[in-house]
Amino acid sequence: MANQDFVRQINLDGIGRAPGLGLRWHIDFVLLGFLLLLCASGLFLLYSATGQDLSVVIRQATYLGISLLAMLLVSQIPPRVLMQSAKWFYTGGVLLLLAVLLFGVHSKGAQRWIQLPGFRFQPSEIIKLIMPITMAAFLARRRLPPSLKDVALSLLIVAVPVVLIAKQPDLGTSILIGSSGIFVLLLAGLRKRIIFSAICMAVPSIYILWHFFMYDYQKRRVLTFLNPESDPWGSGWNIIQSTIAIGSGGVDGKGWLMGTQSHLDFLPESHTDFILAVLAEEFGLVGCLTLFTTYALILGRGIFITLNADTLFGRLLAGSITLTFFVYIFVNVGMVSGLLPVVGVPLPLVSRGGTSLITLLVGFGFLMSIHTHRSFLGVSH
Repeated sequence: MANQDFVRQINLDGIGRAPGLGLRWHIDFVLLGFLLLLCASGLFLLYSATGQDLSVVIRQATYLGISLLAMLLVSQIPPRVLMQSAKWFYTGGVLLLLAVLLFGVHSKGAQRWIQLPGFRFQPSEIIKLIMPITMAAFLARRRLPPSLKDVALSLLIVAVPVVLIAKQPDLGTSILIGSSGIFVLLLAGLRKRIIFSAICMAVPSIYILWHFFMYDYQKRRVLTFLNPESDPWGSGWNIIQSTIAIGSGGVDGKGWLMGTQSHLDFLPESHTDFILAVLAEEFGLVGCLTLFTTYALILGRGIFITLNADTLFGRLLAGSITLTFFVYIFVNVGMVSGLLPVVGVPLPLVSRGGTSLITLLVGFGFLMSIHTHRSFLGVSH
């Protein structure tokens, strides 16, 4: 073949072409569009769930603006910087959790916050971001699938913050953080015998957890989940009223601002943990399916980014963030519908809550960083 014929057959499309706007700004516009759609729907629903309290919606919208800015700033950080800083993040996070136990602020029977001049913050929310970064950085430097020693060290890394958070007590957050760490371990390719051994150890672990670690109110939540009607005016009230609201919505719902369970104060925490019941009552099955479709699009984009990451650290981190987001959704939906015990997990990006909003969107900022800092033909954008 002549040299000129060979050159003519080379596809030069994309070679030497300037990176697109998304790569230059390190923004995944597809993911950003889905997130904005979900967050806007959340503000719309929050207006009804709070009894048309516009001040709450404005406050949540302010948090949304701050969260989006934080997400875009985080997306500028190359993944290699996150990987190199993981051990410092983890050390600082554990120290903050110890500070909570020693100097934390009590509120509603829990000690979860650190008071600073002018505001207070919840360090466990930061750990939600630190845990997958730490685990991904730890396993990315080791031969995979991980050896038994590496698995043991990984579980120790996960256990330290999980135990400290469970002591606050905050069972819901400890489950989410533990899940994010375990997901990284699973994505790293655990051997079948290790998975089988872990399943065998789960049964006695549940016994130990129940008798030595769970508080009385947490045990009541589990027992209420098994039989809500045993205490319909007490611990079973939340689940009963939530399922009534979901069932009364039918297919099309009662209409926006027309829900009775939330507006007549039968439904507790209607703007936070049980906001899905408000959606089901006012917009019915159609509204719920629309919400779940939006969630599915976000999860699908997260899976796409995970599969296309060009480093092991990026794949582990992106996969963990995506799967943990799924756990958020699964736990809240199961909790509100009576399929899981009530553990205080809000509906992600929809429920009221500034700290949760910032944490989730910063996590998606990591996804954008992984996706837009990939190397193409040896050139990193």
